[in-house]
Amino acid sequence: MTRPLLNRRLAEFGTTIFAEMSALAARTGSINLGQGFPDTDGPEEVREAAVRALRDGHGNQYPPGPGVPELRTAIADHQRDRYGLEYDPDTEVLVTAGATEAIAASLLALVEPGDEVIALEPYYDSYAACVAMAGGTRVPVTLRPHEGRYVLDLDELRAAVTPRTRLILLNTPHNPTGTVLTRAELTAVAELAVERDLLVVTDEVYEHLVFDDAEHLPIASLPGMRERTVTIGSAGKTYSFTGWKVGWTTASPALTTAVRSAKQFLTYVSSGPFQYAVAEALRLPDAYYAGLRADLQAKRDLLGDGLAEAGFAVYRPRGTYFVTTDIRPLGTGDGFAFCRALPERAGVVAIPNAVFYDHREAGAPFVRFAFCKRTEVLQEAVDRLKRLG
Repeated sequence: MTRPLLNRRLAEFGTTIFAEMSALAARTGSINLGQGFPDTDGPEEVREAAVRALRDGHGNQYPPGPGVPELRTAIADHQRDRYGLEYDPDTEVLVTAGATEAIAASLLALVEPGDEVIALEPYYDSYAACVAMAGGTRVPVTLRPHEGRYVLDLDELRAAVTPRTRLILLNTPHNPTGTVLTRAELTAVAELAVERDLLVVTDEVYEHLVFDDAEHLPIASLPGMRERTVTIGSAGKTYSFTGWKVGWTTASPALTTAVRSAKQFLTYVSSGPFQYAVAEALRLPDAYYAGLRADLQAKRDLLGDGLAEAGFAVYRPRGTYFVTTDIRPLGTGDGFAFCRALPERAGVVAIPNAVFYDHREAGAPFVRFAFCKRTEVLQEAVDRLKRLG
């Protein structure tokens, strides 16, 4: 055949960097701090809830299209109790196959071919692919390092909006930079969305993984935003069961209906027994979340301090479980070459941040490490990275 097999919308997307670097880790026996998944399971009582659901025959057949009622109610209760956001579990909550499907369904439902979608660069790699599948045009607005954190240039954001702009795709706490958008930043985004009549899709899967004095604020809670916002959540990051692939959206009835219209032709339904377990997980006491944050903050500090000692410039994250570093103090600005050589040099795998940028040159000297691993694994990684010095 002379015609390309892959359609032109996806032609720029090949094998993900995560697959490449995970294969490199396996081949070299390196510690994999590239892909963001924990190396231990989450709470035993949540795992047992899944086993109980399987044994009791709950979810072994197709669950309801919007998700099982127990989970939808638990999600609505979580949004009300944590953030004061009231959602009807029957008309304003939709369960998805992880946050990735929620992103895809939202963009497929809400974006017309030719619409512009603003995303904060660097961004999770599925954002670009989903915008492309929807026929939209992605418009990156770059977060830039400033005084130890990545910040949003609100003037640049406003300048990026055109008559063709359909929605703003947010992510806070932000992967890969670890920044948590401030109340002032989110208020400015909300005011712009209301002024220009834009939709907002906000990926908040790291909502419970915030450190120091950071506060997670859902943009849907700000004036004028509830009716124009699709909020995406996920169980994987909060409860360390990433393989279960249980995510969700909360939004107005009209937006939920739109997203469900696309979602039903993607997976239709998924994760039946796990939905019952996640419903129980969402009702864990506050002590669980406090313990999770304390554990991850200690691991952040262990890895961050070790990276600084090895010669990296470190941007200490206020959320997520990733730390971004600048490799220029180590004598290079090529993140791709650095990460491909790092397993042989130090027995550690990381991810070049440039893969999260349209403007690859802006991300070239930055490298991301994940700290959602056992303490002894992180300590061994830190010891290995000292070889770089």
